[in-house]
Amino acid sequence: MADDELLNSDEIESLLNAAKSDAQADSGAGSPFSQMAPDELAGQVESDLAAALAPSIGQAGNVADARPFEFDEFGSGDFGDSHDSQLHALRDVELDLRIELGRTELLIEDVLKLKEGSVVSLDKLAGDPVDIIVNGRLIGRGEVLVLNDNFCVRVAEILAPDF
Repeated sequence: MADDELLNSDEIESLLNAAKSDAQADSGAGSPFSQMAPDELAGQVESDLAAALAPSIGQAGNVADARPFEFDEFGSGDFGDSHDSQLHALRDVELDLRIELGRTELLIEDVLKLKEGSVVSLDKLAGDPVDIIVNGRLIGRGEVLVLNDNFCVRVAEILAPDF
């Protein structure tokens, strides 16, 4: 049998039968096969066949042919116009903006006593900066102003995002 030929199922079957008949003939002579369980014998035959066929299988997968993976170049990293167009696509997205004057904790009993004209004390003093919250995240602080009889907030500080 040449090195590049694989065994077919008939040849494997005949090898297994030959090994079985040799084991039965040598059963009293101390053969290594005589003391093996059938599962161990099958495993031994399988590993012997794999070892015998190993040189002829997978010669293209030689370790000496291995080389490091090379990544494709994406460019210089300058986003240019494509970056601006991506931001432009986001301009119509609606966000939830809230201005928080302050907070407090009340008991249910106190909430039930609230009526028109009640005063609720907050945890901030008059003149303290108010929190600017976008989609539940604190993004900055500002000061409350009155402009043309409307309340406004002038942004005093933009906070760095914490990722």
